[in-house]
Amino acid sequence: MRAGIVPWTDREPKTYIRTNRNHHPDRLNHAPDKSDTALLLIDVINDLEFDGGEKLLTQALPIAAALSELKARAKRAGIPAIYANDNFGRWRSDFPRLVQYCLGEKIRGKPIVAQLAPDPDDYFVLKPKHSAFYQTNLDILLNYLGVSTLILTGMAADICVLFTANDAYMRDLQLIVPPDCVASERAEQNRLVLKLMQRVLKAEIKPSRKIQFNSQPKLGKGAHPPRKRAIREESGQRLGKLP
Repeated sequence: MRAGIVPWTDREPKTYIRTNRNHHPDRLNHAPDKSDTALLLIDVINDLEFDGGEKLLTQALPIAAALSELKARAKRAGIPAIYANDNFGRWRSDFPRLVQYCLGEKIRGKPIVAQLAPDPDDYFVLKPKHSAFYQTNLDILLNYLGVSTLILTGMAADICVLFTANDAYMRDLQLIVPPDCVASERAEQNRLVLKLMQRVLKAEIKPSRKIQFNSQPKLGKGAHPPRKRAIREESGQRLGKLP
């Protein structure tokens, strides 16, 4: 067992005990989990107070419940959740303050943030630009965790999710993008970018309910040994047609 401190919350810091059998042998406790798969939530902590934000809110609201359920199932299987979030130019802020700000009563994005607020044992990186990899510590974190497969979720699918997917593909990471867990300002933009990621970045496009997690990881087709995939393909499931 490991004991750690939850540093980011502005509530009273609490000690939590993690008993995940997949713990990484990391004596400095940089990343106490070990998993070949991670769930990446991109810019879901978002005030949406910008031009086009109202349109994005309309498209993003339906994905919040599906993403919340996917995250809950992933965590039960020992799959870590990583929040990759824009700092929105708030260079003197931090992630906890950003969460609290986006939960403000008059903040447009509050209905989404309220459903997807991070748990104390989630990971996070703050990104200055579109990609979650650019000038962040995401590469190092994924290396500590032993990740070879990323499940990409969040918004906007045609901007920050796409830029992140490009960088992940360049790092030979396998990509899964559930279309019911990503959103763009317009549904047509979302559909087109999913087709692009499927064709060019070899991303697997499948609804979140079709993503099945195993508590005992198995080596999957195309995985990078000795790492194993924690995603189990449903029988006969392949890259399907996009909605």
